[in-house]
Amino acid sequence: MVRLSDLHPQEAKNLMSWPRVHIERGEWITPKPLEESTIALITTAGLHRRHDPPFVAGGVDYRIIPGDVDFGDIVSSHVSANWDRSALAEDLNVVLPIERLRELADAGEIGGVANWHYSFMGGIPRPDRLEPYAREVARLLKADGVDAAVLVPV
Repeated sequence: MVRLSDLHPQEAKNLMSWPRVHIERGEWITPKPLEESTIALITTAGLHRRHDPPFVAGGVDYRIIPGDVDFGDIVSSHVSANWDRSALAEDLNVVLPIERLRELADAGEIGGVANWHYSFMGGIPRPDRLEPYAREVARLLKADGVDAAVLVPV
């Protein structure tokens, strides 16, 4: 994650001008134990399958990634001067740790890996515009029997 102090002063000033959005605190929910929970991933790396439409700058929509996806079929259309993609090029698990989840499931640390995972574009200046899509993904996660999601921000 790039720090504001690492950016060009004009870019940092631009980022600080983005509106702040207040999000109301939700009701606390006591989760199932991890060893009984199905886990999904939600990344903001702008990942999608090769045949899916790429993300566009400022897009707030999402892409669905199957749990059994071949990493060779995943690309990222997230473009930002503020994001070093070298780790992603070396190991996709940095931004979509499906292989690590599978290892945890095999070891009995988690109950299982979700059938579907979700990818958004990072760097959205108006996060409130994401709300309808976040609610839609929440419904899909619930329908898939997901108990918890790991958010992987970029």
